[in-house]
Amino acid sequence: MTKRREHSKSERGQMLAVVAVSAVALIAMGAFAMDVGAWIRTHRATQSVADASALAGAQALPVKSSDATELAGSYSGKNGGGLTEIRFESRTFPQDTIFIGAERTSPGFLSRVLGIASVSVKADAAARAYNMGSAKYVGPFAVWEGHPYVRGSAACPCLGDNFVTTIELDSGRPSLGAFKIINVDGSRGGLGQSTLSDWILKGLDAYMGPGWYYSDPGAKYNPDQIEDAVEARIGSEILVPVYRSVREQGAGYEYDVIGWIAFHILAFTKRGANGALTGYFTSAPWEGIPTESAQNYFGAKVIKLIG
Repeated sequence: MTKRREHSKSERGQMLAVVAVSAVALIAMGAFAMDVGAWIRTHRATQSVADASALAGAQALPVKSSDATELAGSYSGKNGGGLTEIRFESRTFPQDTIFIGAERTSPGFLSRVLGIASVSVKADAAARAYNMGSAKYVGPFAVWEGHPYVRGSAACPCLGDNFVTTIELDSGRPSLGAFKIINVDGSRGGLGQSTLSDWILKGLDAYMGPGWYYSDPGAKYNPDQIEDAVEARIGSEILVPVYRSVREQGAGYEYDVIGWIAFHILAFTKRGANGALTGYFTSAPWEGIPTESAQNYFGAKVIKLIG
């Protein structure tokens, strides 16, 4: 009986030791798992800041890397900071791609029992400014590429409020009633005032590619609905198609659209059957489908994360 009792006590002692060791291991694993979860959240936050900082910086590209650096740093600073690197590469255009490196320290709490006081969490991101292969939310006004501030010299497009100018919305072919309003949806014939005013206010809710587009015939500037729509856009940018040449097709009139340019509207003048927009061309990020081509770039660009 004595031997059995001693054997039973020994087994209980061994079990207690195993349970104690297992409990410590489980607590350590649980502590480590909790801290790993916190580190993952810190990495996600760091990655989000890196991505958003890259996108913010890319708004100033291509070329203006100093502005891009300032934008990326400013965005990061307002959202917890952590940027460790900002650099640029040239792909289609000079300095059209920005690379961001970010790092934050995430403390260990329960994992300190394992000797882990903190970890460094890193994230990388890259964004690029592309030329537009197709554009969305395009307004119906046509601009000739030979406009002095569009392609009037080797230094153009001339962008910014130092180059205030006008877009003349007059008719080159009065007999056809073409007043530089394009059916940006690819249709032919006259459209209603509601459709045109909606395009002016919001742009075409579809992608518009380069190619031949018909003029919307008739004197469209007299109705109040069109004038009201244009005046509602004063102080904002409208994306408009740039055309290279025109042609007559029977009773129709077409514009060869080769790209798009953003125009900041300052004023609208109605002159009976025609009119004029006063403002300036500007560099603007826009929704569209990017292209690797540098041809027919007029300052409107597609910004995308590439890494």
